[in-house]
Parts: sequence; structure tokens; C-alpha cells
Amino acid sequence: MSMVAAVRREIAAVDKDQPVHDIKTMEQLFAESISQPNFNMLLLSVFAAVALALAAIGVYGVISYAVTQRTHEIGVRIALGARRADVLKMVMRQGLVLALAGIAVGLIGAFALTRLMRTLLFEVSATDPVIFAGISLLLVVVALLACWLPAQRATKVDPLVALRQE
Repeated sequence: MSMVAAVRREIAAVDKDQPVHDIKTMEQLFAESISQPNFNMLLLSVFAAVALALAAIGVYGVISYAVTQRTHEIGVRIALGARRADVLKMVMRQGLVLALAGIAVGLIGAFALTRLMRTLLFEVSATDPVIFAGISLLLVVVALLACWLPAQRATKVDPLVALRQE
């Protein structure tokens, strides 16, 4: 950009009727050429983050609600002699099975929809295994946490109180 004045003078010396405007560096031209795709990717990333947060909240809410609804059953099991650790393991195992089934269905759907995203990606694979594994792991952790917290509370409830809830 420091040479703009000298270039204008030289062009005027050759042909003073020739207009010289909108002079930009190559970096500026390049930045302008990728600004729209960059904005699209930023917008898509924000929507993806919101979708991931909503998925995590939804998984947590549904599994937590399902476990909380089983407080009476957990109380009966403990009243009949089941150890609290065994009940907790049972609830965690059932929650993990549900989470893994949901993740399997979600991965199948995600792989099916990657064809639509190939045109939006630059130097990144649409089926990046690290991303798929990371998101799946995050949702499994959320599901396990959603099982563990209410099950932990339910196993601490006095069996007589849990039996009287009905």
C-alpha cells in the first residue's frame, strides 16, 4: 500500500484519462474472497454448538426424568435387600444401553447427511472420526451423569419413604 501514490503517478504519466481506484493488496483481495465462506462456517458452527447443547440438555432431562420416576421401584428393591451399589449399577447400565442405542441411530443419520456438508467444508473430512467419537463420548458422559445423579439420590432415600410415595 506504500506504493499506491507512485503507481497512480506512473499510470497518469502514461494515460491521464485512465481511472485508478479500489487499489488493494493481495492479502485484502484474498480476505474478501473468503469472507462469505468464513461467515457461513461461523454461523454453521454456532448452530452446531447450540444443537449439541440442546442434545445434551435433552438427553440429560429425559434420562434423569426416567430414573427419577423409578424412585419407588428403587425403594422396593432396597427394601427387599438389594444393595445400593447393585441398584446403582443396574440403573447406570440401563441408561448406558439407552444412550448407546441413541448414539448409534444418531451416527447413522449423521453419516447419511454428510453428503450435504461436503461442499461447505475446506480441508476437513465430512466424516472426521475424531469429531464423531468426541461428540459420541460427550453424549455418553452426559447420559451417565443423568443416570448417576438421580439414582444416587434415589438410593439414599429411606425405603419406607419410597414405598409410601405411591
